[in-house]
Amino acid sequence: MKRSFAAAVVFSVYTFVILAAGFWMGRTGWPLVELGVPVAVAPPEAEEQFAPFWEVWNLVNARYVNQPLDPDTLTEGAINGMLNTLDDPHTRYLPPAQEEAARENMEGEFSGIGVLVEMVDDQITIVSPFEGSPAEAAGLNPGDVLLEADGVSLEDASLSDAADLIRGPAGTTVHLVVSRNGEIFEVDVERDVIRIPSVRGEMLEANIAYVRLNRFANLTAEEMEETLAGLMAQNPDGLILDVRNNPGGGLQPAITVADQFLPEGVILVERFGGGREELYESTDEGMAENIPMVVLMNEGSASAAEVLAGALRDRERATLIGTTTFGKGTVQTWHPLSNGGGVRITVARWLTPNGVWLHEDGLEPDIRVAPLDAEEAQAHPLAPSDDEAAEDAQLRAAIEFLKE
Repeated sequence: MKRSFAAAVVFSVYTFVILAAGFWMGRTGWPLVELGVPVAVAPPEAEEQFAPFWEVWNLVNARYVNQPLDPDTLTEGAINGMLNTLDDPHTRYLPPAQEEAARENMEGEFSGIGVLVEMVDDQITIVSPFEGSPAEAAGLNPGDVLLEADGVSLEDASLSDAADLIRGPAGTTVHLVVSRNGEIFEVDVERDVIRIPSVRGEMLEANIAYVRLNRFANLTAEEMEETLAGLMAQNPDGLILDVRNNPGGGLQPAITVADQFLPEGVILVERFGGGREELYESTDEGMAENIPMVVLMNEGSASAAEVLAGALRDRERATLIGTTTFGKGTVQTWHPLSNGGGVRITVARWLTPNGVWLHEDGLEPDIRVAPLDAEEAQAHPLAPSDDEAAEDAQLRAAIEFLKE
């Protein structure tokens, strides 16, 4: 099916403001996650080390002026305090409600304003609004700093506190105070619920296939296979893979998706703390291994999206067009806890096939094309004649590159 050159909005709304140091990025993205196994038994050697903790626990419960105290709050505060000593924004605790929401996100159903935020320079900062989300419709952009939510200051708030303030049922509204490049403005964002896939595809002009990949969730690999099967059956002359504002997600879906575009070889390297390395490799069974290909990316492309783009670049399989990606180069395991909460633990760095660790630096495009508004795009050498197409200069550049 033909469509206009402007990339259509099709994606998701997240159950809560997904926060993280990677699911979720301090300059980071959704964590590149692997499922972990819960550990419920305390080691015997910890008894002596934790004696001071229980001494303080008993003291505050017996002596603190404002009684009674909430044991859940004390417990979660202790967990957060321990993880904060690691100075890793990707290693973090999720209270039960956020853990449940995060797992629902991986299933493809989200409720909230649809924005990924992270702590950057001690500020709650938007990494990317998700396509089709209320946050995108309200005009929130990557780099915006959230100052207040419903009259409550976020200046000293943790990511978890910000999530609790901004999340909420569909149909309700949150009032945000936002800073953008030093300018302060206010916006009301109505929360919503949307169920949509993570992959969409269609044919563009000049017999070019277009695939939009929004995130890496549980069903992404299957959705990609189905989408590519339909597109490749039409014998396209080129393919555009769009991972702009893709915050990442699961490691295995990223590997499986990459395998569709790459011949046999390395996709990424995991490097663990002791120096041990594990290779993830592609087979020779992908459906789109030889077609001329462009990847569209931007500062909202993070984590697993960078794994995919980095592998395609290093293997000289695709040309990267757009702007520098977010820069998340670590892998987290995902552990459920007995209280219904969960913890994300950074266990490894990931490197591109050429051994590049792009953490915080991001992935540089082969052809840099900034997003232009319609007026600016008309003066761009690749700008089309109609205003709608001109609004997406990056997509237009990809089309022209493949046509040439």
